[in-house]
Amino acid sequence: MRQTNIGDVAITSIIERHGPWRKPEAMFPAWDPVVGRKHLAELDPIVYDPASGMLIVTYQTFVVRTPHHTILVDTCTGEDKGYGPPMDFPKAPWLEGFRALGLSVDAIDYVFCTHLHIDHTGWNTKLEGGRWVPTFPNAKYIFHRKEYEHWEKAAAGGSPYVHDPNVWRMNCQPIVEAGRAVLVDETYSLDDTVFLSVTPGHTPHHCCVHIRSKGQEAIVAGDMMHHALQCREPDWSTIFCWDPKLAAQSRRRFLEKYAGSDTLVMPIHFPPPTAGRIEADGSRFRYRFVKD
Repeated sequence: MRQTNIGDVAITSIIERHGPWRKPEAMFPAWDPVVGRKHLAELDPIVYDPASGMLIVTYQTFVVRTPHHTILVDTCTGEDKGYGPPMDFPKAPWLEGFRALGLSVDAIDYVFCTHLHIDHTGWNTKLEGGRWVPTFPNAKYIFHRKEYEHWEKAAAGGSPYVHDPNVWRMNCQPIVEAGRAVLVDETYSLDDTVFLSVTPGHTPHHCCVHIRSKGQEAIVAGDMMHHALQCREPDWSTIFCWDPKLAAQSRRRFLEKYAGSDTLVMPIHFPPPTAGRIEADGSRFRYRFVKD
């Protein structure tokens, strides 16, 4: 992803994994093949691979550089976690991308996690002497308090909705134990440049990260949307959503609010150039990638 400028803020990304990923019928329980294929034929070709019949899905971290801070938003799957297929991505691309941007682990001031899934928290920690410790030793990690509490309970066996309790134990709990976490609610703002809004459904307290500067705005939308198909069919939530109906409600509210605006939207899993704008189209919407 090329650099995107929002006033005095520069946004780039580190791509961990990119390319064909899942077939739409395996991604969306509400998939209708007639409707879906019509949409895919009309969407930007960068979002679908006809040869494999798979959606193009990207895993990435956004790097936000304000005049005062260097921030990471979501941290992909990480290193040494022992994940099996399909989450056993090669680690070199993320590490090389991090270095190519001239970053060092000591220079990261904040890490924002839109939610606490496996592919959004992985580089939060590293394995050191047999223990998980914060990868970015000087950073404050911003977690929604109730999101954290949900996964803490799930990891202890108190909730049926947990993909792998070790994700929380490896990627999140060590941050709190090291005193590097800031547990917040959706009213949190770092300053007048970076703040949150809650878009629940994919997880109980999923958040979007807003970046504003000099009258411009970008929103890192996390997994509020996974694919541009969800602009055409906002009710199509994914197999990964905690509450599919609530996720659809949050998505539609978001799309309605920002349709026709200049606000740039940056969903984590949309392929490069990732950033785009929402257009209204009756009861549906269109996602227009910004390519120039």
